[in-house]
Amino acid sequence: MKRVLATLLVLLALCGAALSQETKKQERKQFIYVLKLTPRLLDEKNWTEQDRQIVGRHFRRLQQMHKEGRVLLAGRTLNESDPSQFGVVVFEADSAEEARKVMEADDAVKEKIMTAQLFPFSVALIK
Repeated sequence: MKRVLATLLVLLALCGAALSQETKKQERKQFIYVLKLTPRLLDEKNWTEQDRQIVGRHFRRLQQMHKEGRVLLAGRTLNESDPSQFGVVVFEADSAEEARKVMEADDAVKEKIMTAQLFPFSVALIK
């Protein structure tokens, strides 16, 4: 009987921990950061190999964050060479402070390939 009770208590503790993690996951906030290329890079012939490597690191990081479930969506407009072109990253973070750190840690932002603006966001519809 004691063994059954001990097993039940362990199961209840595990269920409580799982529920707590799920609740924490649901409490995450959504954010979007909008990326714009620096004016120099609007012309394809101005890109250096270093620029390409930086953007490669930027993209691999977004892929990893997507795999981890943190990035919900990332993409860009296709109006190349147009100063109004931009990219977006929709992601989840626990706070605005954490979201800002995520954005500022983006290689393209750190290396000044792109500028970025952060906004609180809420996905209303998703496929």
